[in-house]
Amino acid sequence: MGNYGTRRSVVCLAVLLLASVRSRGQAQPPTRRVVIRAGHLLDVKTGNVLSNQAIVVEGDKIVSVGTENVKSSPAAETIDLPNATVLPGLIDAHTHLTFEHTQLGYESLGISVPREALTGAKNARITLEAGFTTVRNVGASGYSDVALRDAINAGDVPGPRMIVSGPALGITGGHCDENLLPFEYHYQAEGVADGVEAVQHKVREVIKYGADVIKICATGGVMSKGDDPNASQYTMDEMKAIVAEAHRLGRKVAAHAHGAEGVRWASIAGVDSIEHGHLMDDDSIATLKKNGTYLVPTLYLMDWNRDNLDKRNAPDFIVKKMREVSAVGQNNVKKAFATGVKVGFGTDAAVYPHGLNAHEFAVYVRLGMTPLQAIQTSTINDADLLGWSSKLGTLESGKWADIIAVDGDPLKDVTTLEHVRFVMKGGMVVKNEYAK
Repeated sequence: MGNYGTRRSVVCLAVLLLASVRSRGQAQPPTRRVVIRAGHLLDVKTGNVLSNQAIVVEGDKIVSVGTENVKSSPAAETIDLPNATVLPGLIDAHTHLTFEHTQLGYESLGISVPREALTGAKNARITLEAGFTTVRNVGASGYSDVALRDAINAGDVPGPRMIVSGPALGITGGHCDENLLPFEYHYQAEGVADGVEAVQHKVREVIKYGADVIKICATGGVMSKGDDPNASQYTMDEMKAIVAEAHRLGRKVAAHAHGAEGVRWASIAGVDSIEHGHLMDDDSIATLKKNGTYLVPTLYLMDWNRDNLDKRNAPDFIVKKMREVSAVGQNNVKKAFATGVKVGFGTDAAVYPHGLNAHEFAVYVRLGMTPLQAIQTSTINDADLLGWSSKLGTLESGKWADIIAVDGDPLKDVTTLEHVRFVMKGGMVVKNEYAK
């Protein structure tokens, strides 16, 4: 047996060496090369609009950006956008691609996890074609967002790059629990965990099953039954344990939080972002500013629901809370903007229809941001929040070729971003209305 094992090892080694020699001798296919000639290019760092720029893309990366005359090789594809403004692909740091805005209250109980995943495939395409080449998905049932992320990465379905959370962590009976079923079902949502030891275990569990980021519910919410958006839910000790475990394992933490106390506690506990913050007070805003915690404000949903809530057949408990939060939410966030809190762009798409994400920009401008500042929330700010600044957020050499184009000048009219006409993700064109 010893001699046989030795001979087999020698034969295997010889085969591997021969394969290696053959592979080195074979010519590798050339990297796909694309040149985008842009009439205008927005530098989102400086706010400068540069004219007659050439963006050279090889594979999935940008290799150069500039005004020099780029010679097109026979293998290169040239995309001419002489009348468009080109800018980085947009990022949405708060989506729910596997949910639909029509699935409110008890309607949601009839949706299976496989159906959620298929819904996510549809909404991923819609979101990508709207110009959002990257999203952070914060909350999904049954790890359907993990499956969607993996399918997109494998090229099975079109969609944005996804950072996903899997099930959101929450307390028993809280916003991230399932509170619609009666006692005899004895049902809890997958992310429910109470106490320090249990939340540590739950962080490890969701990471085991594919979570890139940890989503927690620090306060009650609007779309859930039986809880109060003003009331804090996880204790300070529980949140500190979650943050410590997540950060140790290389994951950031996003905290759903409306009420002032929950916002303040979550920031002190070290979360990376506060989602919503609609019921903040001056003290909680000051805490965000002091700790450098990002605020992802999700504001357009209030405008959309103001115009559509009565048409949605929503349960009374949702209608009541939505109206109460909407009455003060945008004004509270406006104070945070004025204070200089770090802001990341996020929409909560699924509370309203997917694909309308870019309507969020106009709300930021209405509440005091310049158009450039609003655009920066969805480019350089979100790239920083996601930990992907070296890959996303600007059009620079070495970064992913995630590129969009619009008519007009978004610095003069930010609503032009609601009508994206060209989308490239990773060097591949997924939408080009200019070619028609």
